[in-house]
Parts: sequence; structure tokens; C-alpha cells
Amino acid sequence: MTDVLDAPAAVKPINHWISGAPYAGTSGRSGPVFNPATGQQSGAVDFATVEEVDRAVQAAKAAFPAWRALSIAKRAEILFAIRELVHEHREEIAKHLTAEHGKVLSDAMGEVTRGLEVIEFCCGIPHLLKGGMTEQASTGVDVYSIRQPLGVVAGITPFNFPAMVPMWMWAPAIACGNTFVLKPSEKDPSASVYTAQLLKEAGLPDGVFNVVHGDKVAVDAILEHRDVAAVSFVGSTPIAKYVYEIATANGKRCQALGGAKNHMIVLPDADIDMAADAAVSAAYGSAGERCMAVSLLVAVGDVADPLIDAIKARIPNVKVGNGMDASSEMGPLITREHRDKVASYLEDGGGDVLVDGRESCPDDGFFLAPSLIDGLEPGMRAYDDEIFGPVLGVTRVTTYDEAVRLVNENPYGNGTAIFTRDGGVARQFQFDVQAGMVGINVPIPVPVAYYSFGGWKASLFGDRHIYGPEGIDFFTRGKVVTSRWPDPATSTVDLGFPQTR
Repeated sequence: MTDVLDAPAAVKPINHWISGAPYAGTSGRSGPVFNPATGQQSGAVDFATVEEVDRAVQAAKAAFPAWRALSIAKRAEILFAIRELVHEHREEIAKHLTAEHGKVLSDAMGEVTRGLEVIEFCCGIPHLLKGGMTEQASTGVDVYSIRQPLGVVAGITPFNFPAMVPMWMWAPAIACGNTFVLKPSEKDPSASVYTAQLLKEAGLPDGVFNVVHGDKVAVDAILEHRDVAAVSFVGSTPIAKYVYEIATANGKRCQALGGAKNHMIVLPDADIDMAADAAVSAAYGSAGERCMAVSLLVAVGDVADPLIDAIKARIPNVKVGNGMDASSEMGPLITREHRDKVASYLEDGGGDVLVDGRESCPDDGFFLAPSLIDGLEPGMRAYDDEIFGPVLGVTRVTTYDEAVRLVNENPYGNGTAIFTRDGGVARQFQFDVQAGMVGINVPIPVPVAYYSFGGWKASLFGDRHIYGPEGIDFFTRGKVVTSRWPDPATSTVDLGFPQTR
């Protein structure tokens, strides 16, 4: 297997992966891939034509009958082999992430580990696909349920988790017997191609997993393709809404996970040091470029001032730098344009800027240091928008009820957290709050692989969350079989509606 990390430092071409092999694009269009820590272009990724997307879909369609017919035991065996290879090469995958996304290597390794958890969950596919049976539902009649794959399915994934989120999609999809077409972010595509090589080495048949790169042309080609049965998407809410509407209008099953504005409520009885550590970690980890980042701190009562002081004391200790430097704790943002957009909230986003990350950035690359804004309220840009960067806002309220109302009135409902020593209040919070994932003294409550990930309200379009049990449901459809093996001599004509008796 060729490790694309061995390519020369010059701009490298990044091709599609179709039918188990690299496929050089023919569109004449490509997109630049940068090293965000230096600001230098490192790659040029092919942009697919409609015809090239069709080539990938047809490869998946051709591979589907044999893959579906393969025994579940054999599919599980291949998934175990995939798990071993991904685990063995997790550092190489992580280096791709750091080189093109910018996140520090330790964070990138953590991303791969969380993706591996889902692969490990899917290694249990023989158990996960068990149906149910009722013997003697009627006289001489048995009824049983089974789940079957959909066919060709697709994943459209974001730049912020270029390895983990695709694993959240393709692992359950192929485990269930589907074949897969992945359209990763064009900003950091190399991890997907490298993963495709690993899957081939693990014994996955050609055509079961394909990668096409590109922009809206490729996305629309997937959404409109008659042979794609389902689409899984993670990205911003406006694009998630678009993907859901176009996919479903074309008769596809769709789960489209959108944006977030995650509130972390801190009550007066909370451990201040614990809450401050959690806020800094959850707001500035991965440069704030994650949909489960804490972007709003809701300080209840008189906890605000000591909590802000504790956070301000910690911010200067966050080492911002190149992700390949082992001493770095936070890397750059993905592009210069995104960095500038995030920085604009420090200029005119509202509130009182207590720590301005523009004042302590490395000179090269797309860096913005941790920033802190106090006094945010609904209606201010920095409160309302999903900033998706290392900017933490503070909102002050006087009561628990006010804090919960802020969360529930927000259009997003991805994740939320509360910090308190009061178990009764914590239990009431998880009952009251309108969000898909809730943390109690846990700032980023991303579920383990045997639960499912997803939000409420404008954070999700569709009715199934990603991975876990709901992921298995999404990539399969149910079938109920009613069978009877009677003595032919007892058979009679009966024109009435079937009855259970």
C-alpha cells in the first residue's frame, strides 16, 4: 500500500477512488488543499463531473449483489480486518488530518479513536441484524422480521472530522450489506483516500467503497442520482436543509445533521475549577471547529465573575501552534477565509471582548488564539451565529429557569451541558432541556458507539441519528415474513380478510 504521506513536498494531486483503485479526474477542475499551519498549498484535489460521480455509483451498484449475498459472518470477518488495519495505521491517518485540517496530532489521534469505536461496534453486525420471530401467531402460521440493506448509499462529510465522520457512516453502511460512495470535504480529502487503501488491503471487494471529490456539482449529482438509495450528511444547517430537501424530493432516505449553538450552564454550586477547565477544553479544542464545541457559557447568579476569572487565567496557558509540534494544544483554522470570518465576531459580534485572540497569533498560517466575549445576549451576532471557531461567549442570567429557556428557545438543539453538584437539578435538567445530547458535568457529551449521535430542531433533518442502533436502522429496511407450511389436504379457498385465529 502506498502511503500518500511519502509524496514530495510539492503540490500533490489527490485523485478519486473508484472500483478499488485511484481514478484521476478528467473534469479539468480541482481545488487547492492547504497546510493551515503554514498557509502553503500542499495538494490539488480533483473535482468530479456528473459522469465521474455516475462511474462511482455504477461501481457500487455492480458490487452490491455479491456484497449483499456474502454471509454476515464473512462481512464481520472483513470488518475485524478493517478494524485492525485502521488501528495499526491510526497515526498515519492522524498525520493526514493534522497536515490538511490543522488540528494537533493528539486531537487527530483522538478523532481516529472515536471513529474506531464505531467500526468496533459494527464488527458485531451478526448480533445487530438479528430479527424477531413469533411462532404460531395463528394456527400453523409463523411471523418473523428481518432487516435488509438498501443498495448504494452515499455519505457527504465535513472538513472538521475528515476521518471520524466518514467512519460513522461507511462502517454501519457496509456492515449492513450496502455499498458506499463517499464525498469528503474538498478542504482535507487525503484521509479518505488513505482509508480506502486500508479497506482494500483488509479484503473489502472492489466497488464496495468509493470516494469522489468535488464541490456542489458532485453533491448535486449524488442527491439526484436514481441509483443512490440513501444519503447521510454532516455540515452546516443551511446545507443540511438543502441536502435533505433535494435528496427526499428524489425519493431517497436522508439523515442530514446540521449546525449547533451549544450552551454550557454553570450553576452557583458548581466546582469553579472543574467548570473552567471544561469550558476551556470544550470551547478551544480543535480550534472550536466542531459541532459539539461549547460556544456559549450561561453563568447563573453570582458564579459569572469567578468563573470568567478562572477561564481568563487558563487561556494564556493554551499553546497555539503547528499541530505537528508535540507541545501545541490548539492548531490553526481550516482556511484563511474562515479564520477571517471567525475573527470578525471580535470586531462587531456584540458583547465585551475580554480576550482578543487576534493579539497573540503565530505569524504564519490561519491561526486565531482563544478568545472570550462577555455580555452576549440573543440578537447579537456572536450569540446567534454558529461561529465555528475558538470564540467563547458568556451570557449572564439570574435563575436556572432563565438558563434552560435560553437553550430551549435557541433554533439549534445539538448538545448542551450543565455543571452542578445538585443531582436533583441535574435530573430535572435532562428532563427539561430540548437537545439531542446532554452532558451532566460533561462538556462534550458525544455518545459512545453503541448509542446514537444527533441533535434536535435545526440540528437534524430526518428521523434517524447517526451510528449506533439508529445508524443500523437508517442503512437497512425492515421486512416481515408470514409463513405457513400446512398439510395440502387442509387448504381451502377463503376470500375474507386474513384474520389471526
